[in-house]
Amino acid sequence: MRGLHLTADLQDCQCQPRWLLDAAALGAACVDAVEAAGLQAVGQLFHAFPAGPDGPGGVTATVLLAESHLCVHTWPELRGVTLDVYVCNFGADHSAKAHALMSSLLQLFEPADVRRHALLRGDMAPAVA
Repeated sequence: MRGLHLTADLQDCQCQPRWLLDAAALGAACVDAVEAAGLQAVGQLFHAFPAGPDGPGGVTATVLLAESHLCVHTWPELRGVTLDVYVCNFGADHSAKAHALMSSLLQLFEPADVRRHALLRGDMAPAVA
């Protein structure tokens, strides 16, 4: 049950507006990035939210991976994005592929500020009595 969970909070993204607004374009870019990283997409859902009083609606792009998942959420009115890459390392270590996927998405969004986190998951030692 071991895995690597990478997250990143991006602020002041300098990318083209379509990456923050266009669900189909962002979804295609996510699938391309998944494949380029050597991971296997097995499902996908891309959703555009309607505009609100604060500006245009954002996008959620989710790619289900054989290894786990990728989720991207955009806030175009803030030029912000959150990224979530999780890979299970059952049978093989996919950590390098997860890092490659994250790097590719960071290049796409061109953030001025990034806060990244990495969490090793599921490596639980037996309880000591």
